[in-house]
Formats: sequence, C-alpha cells, structure tokens
Amino acid sequence: MLKSPESSDNRPEDQRLTGRYPISLEVQYRLIEKRQVGLLGFGRTLNISSGGVLFEPDHPLPADSEIELAMKWPFLLHGTCGLKLVMRGRIVRCDPNSTVTAVRAESHEFRTAGLRSTKTIAAGASSPGF
Repeated sequence: MLKSPESSDNRPEDQRLTGRYPISLEVQYRLIEKRQVGLLGFGRTLNISSGGVLFEPDHPLPADSEIELAMKWPFLLHGTCGLKLVMRGRIVRCDPNSTVTAVRAESHEFRTAGLRSTKTIAAGASSPGF
C-alpha cells in the first residue's frame, strides 16, 4: 500500500481513510445553495486526496455547505490537452482563526480544459478560461 507523506504512520491521531498529498494548485470554487450557484471565489490547495481537499479560499466559507471545486491539474492528457479536476463535496471544517477549509469529497472527475500549443507548453503559460 502506497503511503502519503502525511499518512497515519507520521501522525498517530490521524484517522483519515485516504492519504493526503501536499499539492498546491489554483482552485476556483462555488457554493451550491438549493441547486443554484451561490458564492464564487478562488483559492489554493494545501493538500489533496481522493477523499477530500484542504484549501485556503479567498475569504471564509460557511461550514456544512455544498461546494464544487475546479483545480487546474499540473499534467497534460496525452501531452497536449489541459485537465481540470472537478470535485463536489461538503465543507466539513473551517478554521475560525484562518481561512483554511476542509472539504469531504462526494464525487470527483477529470475534465478536459482545451488543447495547448507547443509554444504555450514551452512558455509555461496557463490555459485560458481557468
């Protein structure tokens, strides 16, 4: 079994079922209220697992809210097509002393984010529209 750097072996009190990986990605989020889009914002991930995300939003978010996160994935599909990881879930923890927010994933999927030209890849530019 592959262990993450922050697995339960390093922190005995950690009861997570999935290992978290320290990955910093740009994230767009939107709160879902009564099946409609509510608050929109941006942030940066602190760590990710298949079970959830810990991230820093641009402003505090309410606990127990439904949320959708879209993260620009750092690898290209077939070396040419950008990807987004889209995760839907529920906010399970908000640190009142900071803007750190934990989301429990209920679903996640990769979506294509458009083709990148060789010039764009070489320049390291981000894909448009994210």
